[in-house]
Amino acid sequence: MSAVSPARPAVPAGAAPFGADRRTLRVPRPRAQPVRSRFPAVSVVVPTRNEARNLEIILPAIAAVRPAVHEIIVVDGNSSDGSIEVAKRVLPWVRTITQTRKGKGNAMACGFAAATGDVIVMFDADGSADPAEIPSFVSALVAGADFAKGSRFTNGGGSDDITLLRKTGNAGLNGVANALFGTAYTDLCYGYNAFWSDLLPVLELPPVDAPPPPEGMLWGDGFEIETVLNCRIAAAGLKITEVPSIERQRMFGETNLRTFADGSRVLRTLLAEHRRADRRKSDRR
Repeated sequence: MSAVSPARPAVPAGAAPFGADRRTLRVPRPRAQPVRSRFPAVSVVVPTRNEARNLEIILPAIAAVRPAVHEIIVVDGNSSDGSIEVAKRVLPWVRTITQTRKGKGNAMACGFAAATGDVIVMFDADGSADPAEIPSFVSALVAGADFAKGSRFTNGGGSDDITLLRKTGNAGLNGVANALFGTAYTDLCYGYNAFWSDLLPVLELPPVDAPPPPEGMLWGDGFEIETVLNCRIAAAGLKITEVPSIERQRMFGETNLRTFADGSRVLRTLLAEHRRADRRKSDRR
């Protein structure tokens, strides 16, 4: 099991353009260090389905972040409320694409594939995430992390939205994840994350041009995407740093969260990804 240790700076002390309170979660396996910019171009991927009213607020807020982001990519899931049109109206330079299949995971994968930045930030369209925190995520990456994991439960984090039941369930799932993957996650079930785009091959997400199955979805296309990413990053031995984050309440619309059903799905995902990691270890022997 990997121990918690300080992040190893990837750039000289004081050179990072961003500041953040960070907590490194695992010691990586030795590997070739890619050449990464001290001042990375940042792509923000926003999956959306019928979030037009929220996009009117969050897109200008993301665009106002300083240092400025390189691009904002809205990935639409066949919205019926004119989300794409609203996005283009409120932010003319926004990039908009339509996902190739269904599910949040597919929307994320489409956005990742379209991104041209050095860093990719995952940003929900419901207004619960604070765009002003983006520099903290980027700072964690510039300081040496491969994956910056948002946490509501580390020092400096918090939530205006989570219930006691969900918080308790999240703690239990954290324990399972940490036991299976040797991590020290404090907030497994949080979707505000960032990572270097050169890690996309490691994630091995379903190809965006693959046809959908006759029934159901491809593994990784659904809401299990965030747990899949957390597991695969950990299984690859990459350096993970937690970034404190304040979760706000959804602005408009209804949440799609289902406490018991989603908790069960996360648990099944953890077990499935652990089996996958074990098979890959066996194949390498």
